[in-house]
Amino acid sequence: MALIVQKYGGSSVADAESIKRVAKRIVDTRRAGHDVVVAVSAMGDTTDEMLDLAHQVAPLPAPRELDMLLSSGERISMALLAMAIHSMGFEARSFTGSQAGMITDAKHGSARIVDVTPVRLREALDEGAIVIVAGFQGFNRDTRDITTLGRGGSDTTAVALAAALEADVCEIYSDVDGIFTADPRVIPRARKLDVISSEEMLELAANGAKVLYIRAVEFARRHGVLIHARSSFSSAEGTYVLGEGMKDPRETEGAAMEEPIVAGVATDLTQAKITVVGVPDVPGKAAEIFTVVAKAGANVDMIVQNVSAASTGRTDISFTLPKSDAPAALKALAAEQADVGFENLVHDDQIGKLSVVGAGMRTHSGVSAILFEALSKTGINIEMISTSEIRISVVLRGSDLADAAREVHSAYGLDSEIEATVHAGTGR
Repeated sequence: MALIVQKYGGSSVADAESIKRVAKRIVDTRRAGHDVVVAVSAMGDTTDEMLDLAHQVAPLPAPRELDMLLSSGERISMALLAMAIHSMGFEARSFTGSQAGMITDAKHGSARIVDVTPVRLREALDEGAIVIVAGFQGFNRDTRDITTLGRGGSDTTAVALAAALEADVCEIYSDVDGIFTADPRVIPRARKLDVISSEEMLELAANGAKVLYIRAVEFARRHGVLIHARSSFSSAEGTYVLGEGMKDPRETEGAAMEEPIVAGVATDLTQAKITVVGVPDVPGKAAEIFTVVAKAGANVDMIVQNVSAASTGRTDISFTLPKSDAPAALKALAAEQADVGFENLVHDDQIGKLSVVGAGMRTHSGVSAILFEALSKTGINIEMISTSEIRISVVLRGSDLADAAREVHSAYGLDSEIEATVHAGTGR
């Protein structure tokens, strides 16, 4: 008998029929002799719909009340799922995040888990019940308020429960059959991976891949949780995310996974670029600029500084950040223009970021040459370049991103002979 934590996303519980299908999968797991704990998201697009409704009644909804509203979506899902399981003759008990012992900090909208005390969950498991937990939410002990964890919060809930309960595996279900070499909605011939390292998955998630959220992958890596990403619409085996020292569960001899040269290609259209033009090329100016940006709460990704012009002694500094952070960063920089001494600001929200990720980059030469040759063939211009040990990222025009991704994916030999299936059309 194993303890299995399962997480089901919004597309997997989008309507009554979907909920019954998920309930059957959970019951089948219980019939196989396993203890089951389930973290569930809100149905379909419920969270987005509630956000829209909140902004219709209040341009700037109070964060506390917004969390109260948004957390209700998962409570609906968990109760309906428990009812469906009951109708199949199995005991199921649903718990909110606070009832499940999901303790967070006090930051509404993007709270972080600080502790998990699953006392009631263990009691329910000991009594033979299937446990259903509302994902995406927690409770702050100091304020005694409900909090939400932000995007991907249900993934993080599932991994945190798996760590606290010492589960054998955390199964993350979505509407795709696992983790692919690229987003199958962008590149239909993307190939499903059998295994991927948590290091590679972190890079892919950080650079636009949405099948798993970065906070969940970070939590799993830190606490040694084995993730199995798979589809709730099929029984096919998915993709295992292996942390350091973990073995591929399908290898009977326990052999370690072989590291591919390139594991995948990620795309991201959610970033903007700000160029600070005419910065005095003297020590300390970059520090001033990014101190201002940091105080505005913006999360900087890539940075490029041009060579100083000899005639003026000035340079340009460009950086990328989430589109949602750009207005605050621009406002903060404009307020400090006189003190920093730059000439003007240029904002560009029509960029796209393409990233190539693979652990094999450490030991194989020519990986970057393939990327740049592929982009050259299609006449696509590169605006910025950033690298890590296992990643190369480039910024280009957003309108060129899909074509660039398909060309690069093919250049690395990642194309599959058959097209991938996205069962519910969202990738989640």
